[in-house]
Amino acid sequence: MIRFLDDNGNKVELSFSQGAFEEEAKHVLVICQFGEGWLLTNHKQRGLEFPGGKREPGETLEEAARREAYEETGAILADLNLLAQYRVQDVVGPFVKSVFWGKVKRIDETSSYHETNGPVTVNGDILQLRFGEEYSFIMKDRVVEECITHIQTLQKEKE
Repeated sequence: MIRFLDDNGNKVELSFSQGAFEEEAKHVLVICQFGEGWLLTNHKQRGLEFPGGKREPGETLEEAARREAYEETGAILADLNLLAQYRVQDVVGPFVKSVFWGKVKRIDETSSYHETNGPVTVNGDILQLRFGEEYSFIMKDRVVEECITHIQTLQKEKE
């Protein structure tokens, strides 16, 4: 378990093991790989970030992850794996989010990208690029850093 404080001073616990938290995850974050790069969405208020959102009633977490990726970027995901879960002790109350790692099969052009301006592909070192002013605060969080580093480790193990 990795523990840290986020930029708002909230306690965050990140686990790469399933079932680490008593609370059920109601939110998803989808780290999307597209070829050699990454697929982000351009949120209208926050800027560039990985797609994600709330699980709808009756949806599994995987269904929510696939839906959010499609709604915000038009991405059809080939592979999708649960990577991690994290809990934030927010002043309103704790919440748990599941982090998925998906590989994009294709990107469809859609008539609406909901609260975003649609897909943005990024090549290069996302761990460095994410600190640009065009990126959302979510991308600058340690959760993204730890998850990307974990993905890179998993990919090296496969080589």
